[in-house]
Amino acid sequence: MPTRGVIYVHSTPLAVCPHVEWAIARVLTAPVKLHWSAQPVDPGARRAESGWSGRPGTGAELAAALRQWPMIRFEITEEPSPGVDGERFMYVPGRGLFRATCGAAGDIQLGEDRLRAIMSSARGPEALAHALDKAMGTAWDAELEPYRYAGDGAPNMVLTRVG
Repeated sequence: MPTRGVIYVHSTPLAVCPHVEWAIARVLTAPVKLHWSAQPVDPGARRAESGWSGRPGTGAELAAALRQWPMIRFEITEEPSPGVDGERFMYVPGRGLFRATCGAAGDIQLGEDRLRAIMSSARGPEALAHALDKAMGTAWDAELEPYRYAGDGAPNMVLTRVG
């Protein structure tokens, strides 16, 4: 059963744009041509976004392919599909890759075991709040938010995985 998601390349140097398209095309096994626009938050950089469809796990494959370029900022979502949780990936230079399970509404979900581990290791309310923020990717969200806002109204297209 196929699933779908969205790729947001929030910021990349112009010279890397073709490499990003090639990496996405390798995962989707189909040609990819993104509509690149200026990223006002990062002068000289470009941004693009596109929907995609493919088999479950494609979001993780896309994230692995794009993290080869440590200078780009990106975010990838994969919607839940029958028997498979949704996922969200965020990459920020210097911070690395964040991955979380997402529900049908797109919210990050923390499982019972993870919550119990966080609660048992936190020594006080501030430590608990910090651990929960880390588990929910708050630092990645904060760094990407200006880039997301700058992309409001940008054109979107849909890419489909072949095979």
